[in-house]
Amino acid sequence: MKAYVFPGQGAQFSGMGKELYESSPEAKALMDKANDILGFNITEIMFNGTDEELKATRVTQPAIFIHSVALALCGEIPGQAGNDGPDMVGGHSLGEFSALVAAGAVSFEDGLRLVAVRANEMQKCCEKVPGTMAAIIGLPNETVEEVCAGVPGVVIPANYNSDGQIVISGEKEAVLAACDALKAAGAKRALPLPVGGAFHSPLMEPARAELAKAIEATEVKAPRCPIYQNVTALPETDPVRIKENLLKQLTSPVRWTQSVKNMLADGADFFLEIGPGTVLQGLVKRISAAQGLEVEINGIS
Repeated sequence: MKAYVFPGQGAQFSGMGKELYESSPEAKALMDKANDILGFNITEIMFNGTDEELKATRVTQPAIFIHSVALALCGEIPGQAGNDGPDMVGGHSLGEFSALVAAGAVSFEDGLRLVAVRANEMQKCCEKVPGTMAAIIGLPNETVEEVCAGVPGVVIPANYNSDGQIVISGEKEAVLAACDALKAAGAKRALPLPVGGAFHSPLMEPARAELAKAIEATEVKAPRCPIYQNVTALPETDPVRIKENLLKQLTSPVRWTQSVKNMLADGADFFLEIGPGTVLQGLVKRISAAQGLEVEINGIS
C-alpha cells in the first residue's frame, strides 16, 4: 500500500519549484494563480529569494505548500499510473494541508488561503511573544515529557519525530532551561533550532481565532483516502473531525512517530515524500527500521 507524505516548515530552499514551473504548463498555471491569491509574487521569492527571505513564516508556509501541491498534482509520481493514487496520506505540521489537497478533501485555492491565514497569524504570534524550539536526541518520550513538565515557564514536546528524537517548544528561557535539564538527564544532544517562534505550543494560542474562522469557512470534503492527522495520529475521513484536528494542531504536538507506525500497521509498504527536502524519508526509514520492517522509501522535490 502506498503512503504519500508531505514536509513542513524548514524544508524550503532557494530555487524550490523553479524546474517544475519551467517544465510543466499545469504547474506554471497553478503557481501563477498562487501569486494572485496571495497578492504578492511568492514564486519570485521561491525561485530567487535569499535564505533569510524564505525563512519568514508568512513566506515559508505557503511556499512549501505550493511546491508540494504542484508536485502532487502536476509532477511525475513514481509508480503512479492514471488514477492510481495513494492509499493513505499524511503531512508533518504544515504538510497536513498539502496532504488534504492531494487527497481531494480541499481545493488548491482554499488550501492556500487557509495556509496563508495560518502563516500570517503564526507570524504575529512569533513577533508578539519570543519563543523558540530545540531538538532533543537520545531520550525516551516519557523522560522528555517529565523534564519539560518540571521546568518553570512554557515548554512542551512539540514534534515527536521518531523514537529518540523529539523537538520541544516554548518560551526562550524555558526551552534553554529544559535543554540543560535534559542534557543532565542523559540526552545525547539538546540543540536550540534557528526558528522564528514556538510552533505547536500554547504560545500559538492567539492565532486560534482567525484560523478557526478560516477553517469554518472552508469546504472540506471526504478525502479519497484516509489522512493520518498530526493531533491523533489516526486515519481520518470525516470532514468535521478533519476540521477540528486542523485547528487543534496549532497548539498541539505533531505525533509523527505514531502516525507512521499506524500507517505501517495498516499496511503501508511504500512511502513517497512529495515536496522540498528529504527529512521525512529519513524519519520514515528510522521508524520502520525500529519496527523491524523493510519498506520502499522515495521522494520527489
